[in-house]
Amino acid sequence: MSSSGPGCGDRRLRADAAGNRAKIVAAAQQVFGEEGVAAPLTRVAERAEVGIATLYRRFPDRDSLIAAAFDDVLERYRRNAEQALAEPDPWAAFASLVLGVGELAAENLGFAHLVQAAAPVRHRSGDTVPPSFETVLAVLDRAKDARVLRADFSVDDLPVLSFALAGIIETTRDDAPDAWRRHALLFLDGCRPPGATPLPPAVDPARLQRAMIRARRRRQTR
Repeated sequence: MSSSGPGCGDRRLRADAAGNRAKIVAAAQQVFGEEGVAAPLTRVAERAEVGIATLYRRFPDRDSLIAAAFDDVLERYRRNAEQALAEPDPWAAFASLVLGVGELAAENLGFAHLVQAAAPVRHRSGDTVPPSFETVLAVLDRAKDARVLRADFSVDDLPVLSFALAGIIETTRDDAPDAWRRHALLFLDGCRPPGATPLPPAVDPARLQRAMIRARRRRQTR
């Protein structure tokens, strides 16, 4: 029986489109994981073995491709935050949160860049905040209430830590892939209240986000 009847061509086109989308997402996960989210999209198209026009038909802009490529890793981040909140010891929960960010960044360089580019901004009227952000806030509040986390620690310090760890990971990942752990532990010790030196005010969240977006753009122009 012939397979060229009515609708077969449409089904084949849909299957080809779905196949191309899957190849592009897989390639983006690899390229962004190796080079960060500022990697040229032409590199993604080459890795997927499709033309750049095909990539743009499936994903009209970089952000839509990033969202698709990092769906799984962002789900892991959400689960890590929930597991930290479930930890009964407030300090262990906070440390788990920090080390979890480092581990994800070490596994996937693109995750660190993604966090930098999407640094959380404080609540304003009408803001939409992802559930993982609320979970992170709950972990921090509980640690502060238990007086195991310094009172002047800000949620906006977490993306700055990610920014710092990303630099260490980029520099050392080929020769000393676990080097970031030493600096994460130094950071954690600095978060404990005993003997803590009072901090200057936290950077304004909107300015922090602008700085990280500019850093992402500078990587895109390299």
